[in-house]
Amino acid sequence: MRGITLGVCVVVAILALQVVEVVRAQTKPKPPPPQPSNFSTDVEVTWGADRVQILDGGQQLQLSLDCYSGEVTIFHYFASSGFKSKKEYLFANVDMQIKLVPGDSAGTVAAYYLSSQTPYHDELDFEFLGNESGQPYTLQTNVFVNGVGGREQRMYLWFDPTADFHTYQIFWTPRLAVFFVDGTPIRVFNKTSGQPYLDQQAMGVYSSIWNGGDWATKGGSVNINWANAPFNASYRNFQVKPAPIPPPIDYDKLSSVKSNFITYNYCSDRAQYPSVPVDCL
Repeated sequence: MRGITLGVCVVVAILALQVVEVVRAQTKPKPPPPQPSNFSTDVEVTWGADRVQILDGGQQLQLSLDCYSGEVTIFHYFASSGFKSKKEYLFANVDMQIKLVPGDSAGTVAAYYLSSQTPYHDELDFEFLGNESGQPYTLQTNVFVNGVGGREQRMYLWFDPTADFHTYQIFWTPRLAVFFVDGTPIRVFNKTSGQPYLDQQAMGVYSSIWNGGDWATKGGSVNINWANAPFNASYRNFQVKPAPIPPPIDYDKLSSVKSNFITYNYCSDRAQYPSVPVDCL
């Protein structure tokens, strides 16, 4: 009987310890969610400081393009105002909420991208190409590896990007980079055997708004109407977090985007690339 009683006591003690551990795990405080960066302290203006406004105690930033900054000098012709992160990253999950130029935005380009800014730079681009009033924005993505780009994909969005803020995100890992819009994957760039990949250079986060009137809207046939200036793009909730491996990719949604919204894909451009690029295979 003593053996049985002792055995029962041991089992009860073990169960009690397990209950204690479960309670501890349930009551253990969760780490606080990552906080958005503060534009007052975490980024710096790259040009056009008089056209960059930091608002709401650093929680929001606005870039502007106007006629003066667009035409006075060659430098300002290409970029009226911009900013970059103070830190650089080697692999990250970067997201930003952006509200684009409303109304007649033809000829304007708002760019948001990761770049190493070296002679043989790596880069992951979102470029928002403005359009005439009532016509949809074009979102162009591009990838540069060791200074070589030419990997453009263009698409329409399934919402009006000027009516409210939307989240544009890049998951960059040692094996692939994924572009997301409001959590929907729109492009995956994989590391390919025998080909260079973006895994050697740290990159900063950049954004700017500039005059792309010679190419951005209908191949440059529709230029900026400066009577509508200033053109303003707004930013908030800029965050940089560790990139999950692998990123959560919904391939059904990705396939739907490719079927319904892509208007140009370098992988299918036989005039530009007679053979399918290796990174498209």
